[in-house]
Amino acid sequence: MPEAQQEPDSPPRARSARRRLGVLDTVRLGLLVAGLLCVATGLLPRADAEANMRRIAPLLLFLGSVIVLANLARRAKVFDVIAHRLAIIAGGNYAGLFLLCVLFASITTTVLNLDTTAVLLTPVMLALAVPARIPPLPLAMTTLWLANTASLLLPVSNLTNLLAADRVALDATGFAARMWLPQALSIAVTMVWLWWWYWRRGERGTDRYVVPEPIRPADARERVLLYASGGACVLFVLAIPLVGDNIGIAAAVAAVLVVAVFAICDRSALRWSLFPWQLLVFVSGLFLVVPTLSAHGLSTLMDHLIGDDTSGPGIFRAAGAGAALSNVVNNLPAYTAGEVVIAHGERNQLLALLIGTNVGPVVTPWASLATLLCLEFCRSHEVRVPMRKFVLTGLVLGVAATLAATAGLLITG
Repeated sequence: MPEAQQEPDSPPRARSARRRLGVLDTVRLGLLVAGLLCVATGLLPRADAEANMRRIAPLLLFLGSVIVLANLARRAKVFDVIAHRLAIIAGGNYAGLFLLCVLFASITTTVLNLDTTAVLLTPVMLALAVPARIPPLPLAMTTLWLANTASLLLPVSNLTNLLAADRVALDATGFAARMWLPQALSIAVTMVWLWWWYWRRGERGTDRYVVPEPIRPADARERVLLYASGGACVLFVLAIPLVGDNIGIAAAVAAVLVVAVFAICDRSALRWSLFPWQLLVFVSGLFLVVPTLSAHGLSTLMDHLIGDDTSGPGIFRAAGAGAALSNVVNNLPAYTAGEVVIAHGERNQLLALLIGTNVGPVVTPWASLATLLCLEFCRSHEVRVPMRKFVLTGLVLGVAATLAATAGLLITG
């Protein structure tokens, strides 16, 4: 009996491309196509689409540049050096390491912003796992959760804060005066659930970790790459408080400096895979689809969800609406949709919405850009994040931290 004729194998490049283009990548591309169709069919007016793209252009520049910077810094072992130093300071004690990681992530998020924490600190945590023989998931979840829940204190801590600062007419000092207690309570709740679900003895499996030796460059080329990449990261961090809305330009300048050094010392590291096209596609599609939904019923829905009650129950209602919608569509468009329906002068209601869109988006993988960035690095480091546990634990944290932070807001008000 003759053998069945087989179809010729696909070219290796085609098979490799299909493997790289996973389900999430297909969803991202589909979201962008849906957004472009909204514009093409007139569901979203072209002028509105152009305005949205101009608004997020600095964000796209920032995301693309800072991820290239972080990837090259990781290649230069900047994060490995820092990770080993953290492990050495904690001396093998898990409780000490936990507190050190929480402090580091909280300060980075508060003083810089949550996306910087996601991009620069996640590789630090993941690089710490291998030499110290620590399960990587607790380290990854520390960065992922605190990048969101520690982003309340200052206007620069979160992009939504920058959008809200003008509406509430508060400078950095006034903003911190209202948000210090919500921030403290949010971090405290996060620490409790981080330890219980990811860091305690029953989850991590060992009493102590291995204290690694410090990492030192092997030769002059590695020293140049290490110091140049580390210096560019430091310059970027120092520039953030000074550049204001031009954070994307600062990130681009730092990335260009590091790319130039790698072009001289290690050209093989400069690959197209360094560029995070998936995230840029996702954000672009998001800011086309969500405004379309807002124009066709989403704003009405947010109006019903938030309501006009400015008493205590109404403040909790605004926070809950922000948290819920953030986990459905992402926190940036959720805040934008909620902001529109809140009357000018209702400061508590707007800050409550801000708490919901900052602290609440820890349930779904797409709820915030910081969450997406952290999960992206987990994937590149081959760290498995169990989605069922991620969603269930995030749901409990999101509810508890949002309620605690909102209660703190009422006290400071």
